Amino acid sequence: MKIGIIGTGLIGGSMALKLKEKGITNFIYGIDNDQQHINKALELNIINEGTDLEQGVKNSDLIIIAIPVDAARKVLPGVLDLISDHQTVMDAGSTKAGIVKAVKDHPKRSRFVAFHPMWGTENSGPQSAIADSFSGKAGVICNKEESAEDALQTVEKIVEALDMHMIYMNAEDHDIHTAYISHISHITSYALANTVLEKEREEETIFQLASSGFSSTVRLAKSHPEMWVPIFRQNKENVLDVLNEHISQLRKFKSALEKENYEYLEELITNANRIRGILR
Repeated sequence: MKIGIIGTGLIGGSMALKLKEKGITNFIYGIDNDQQHINKALELNIINEGTDLEQGVKNSDLIIIAIPVDAARKVLPGVLDLISDHQTVMDAGSTKAGIVKAVKDHPKRSRFVAFHPMWGTENSGPQSAIADSFSGKAGVICNKEESAEDALQTVEKIVEALDMHMIYMNAEDHDIHTAYISHISHITSYALANTVLEKEREEETIFQLASSGFSSTVRLAKSHPEMWVPIFRQNKENVLDVLNEHISQLRKFKSALEKENYEYLEELITNANRIRGILR
């Protein structure tokens, strides 16, 4: 199988490494607007050849779109314009409703499978790609009934090769759930980093005193805006909903401290501890 990967950064590069390792593909075309990414991906043997969009798409059995979600929505219809009825297209975006809607009426819609690998780091670029990054993580396939059976089977084979466990759901539900378990984490991390940077002016003190707990909490604040602003834009309503709930929860902690109501503070923390039974 020949694969064309649009976007040779962290996600696309990691998928390429794993699929090569598993013998799923013997040739990967890299398609990227950043020539430095292409050069680095070639150097690291992530891809076999760098090429333009048209040639990469036409020469591939499977096309993986692994670019920011705004860009993916724009690129996908053009990719579907180029393919035959024997090729498959999948994406790897963190929001799904927008991209599904973008090709709802496209004549080649059935050749597309909406996919989200539930993994990522604060790093970017092909140099950050890790072959085993997806192992044990959830691989979400959305609106599978809108995809051709053979296209769906191709993507299911890819998900299995990535060592992920498959989950099926509709795109709208996916975006609601990811707002709560992924997108809010990034907003919270950005806000906490900005809070510390605003209140603690001595950078050396932050560096010297930062505990592992603080470092892990603000790790996501290192994530690039080029990726996350589009995600927040695409999932705006769901993110606002969860953000309002998060602000409400913060107000409860604030009120408990202001009123010196430490019994209520303990209740809030005890309730939060229930997450232990869910995330082991």
